[in-house]
Amino acid sequence: MAIYTCAKCGMSVGTMTCGKCDKELVHDSLELDGGKSVDIAKCPEGHGKVKSPMCCGEDMSCPI
Repeated sequence: MAIYTCAKCGMSVGTMTCGKCDKELVHDSLELDGGKSVDIAKCPEGHGKVKSPMCCGEDMSCPI
């Protein structure tokens, strides 16, 4: 399970599921132009992806 945690306050987000197939989203990263990487959570069945959650004004991180 991908668990996203806020480095500032310690709040965490556990299981997120796809609204189409109800499968658990998996952690991944997306390379942007210029070489910057962004954490994302994506559907293992290819239904889409979302940017990682935010807390305290910053992206939450996932150790996976």
